Amino acid sequence: MEEFKDYNQYMVDFDLPKNLEQDFFELIPLQREMVNQYFMEQKLLSYTLSMSRRKLWATVIAEDRESVIDMLETFPLTCFMKYQIHPLLFNELIKISMPSISLN
Repeated sequence: MEEFKDYNQYMVDFDLPKNLEQDFFELIPLQREMVNQYFMEQKLLSYTLSMSRRKLWATVIAEDRESVIDMLETFPLTCFMKYQIHPLLFNELIKISMPSISLN
């Protein structure tokens, strides 16, 4: 696992299009794959969709703003959305510990 002590956190604020086309919906499974990959790599801390389905927020760990943009460009749905990147001073997260599973 890579250490991120010298990396920064960014909040990405996405605006989804008003009218979602079939092309958008067809790319959702690929988007989920990328989201899951970045969660496993601990480059993505959160990924949140509003109830209205008009806003999406993601908390990203990256070296700099350009690295965030590079990451966002790998998402299949980014081309449909406008986004703003906000550097974070801090981001408090609740860590929930799950009991470890013993195979014995």
